[in-house]
Amino acid sequence: MKIGIIEGSIREGRSGASVAKWVAQQAQGRDAEYVLLVLADFDVPLLTSPVVPGAAKKQYDSPQVQAWSDAIDSCDGFVFVTPEYNHSVPGAFKNAFDSLGNEWSNKSVGFVSYGAECGVRAVEHWRQIVANFNMIGVRTQVSLSTFAEFDDAQCTPNERRPKELSNLFKAVEGRAGLLAQARRPNG
Repeated sequence: MKIGIIEGSIREGRSGASVAKWVAQQAQGRDAEYVLLVLADFDVPLLTSPVVPGAAKKQYDSPQVQAWSDAIDSCDGFVFVTPEYNHSVPGAFKNAFDSLGNEWSNKSVGFVSYGAECGVRAVEHWRQIVANFNMIGVRTQVSLSTFAEFDDAQCTPNERRPKELSNLFKAVEGRAGLLAQARRPNG
């Protein structure tokens, strides 16, 4: 089983890099394979294709979108590392999500958020968004305060966060296993 940790901000000097690195470090040694997917590395262009992503059959004109598609399609579940921008999800991450279709379908997702209000409003919006592809957003989430758990844009989670994150991993892995069976042709 493969779980993608998506670093969902592309801003220069983003705090998300240290959050995603912490999440990836905490995932080491688990039964599932965890892979860090840095959205900024994919350089996904704005969605302008005349072909609706759900009808593209995972074949895209843009090489950047195709690389993003291949990376997402190879995963059984996800941990979205998401900031909260203006009480919602970051635009580049939403665009990257919207640029694909069935690659997201019937997979599990957990949320690690951060922001002035711990990123909780972004997560609430993500839960509505991912439901469109029958993704199962696990209830457990980790929400980090940029006021209390960061030092110069470096994530410094409090002592209870590793246990919370372990519980999130367990929930994502459990749902990912069940959903992988459902995605099989005779599942």
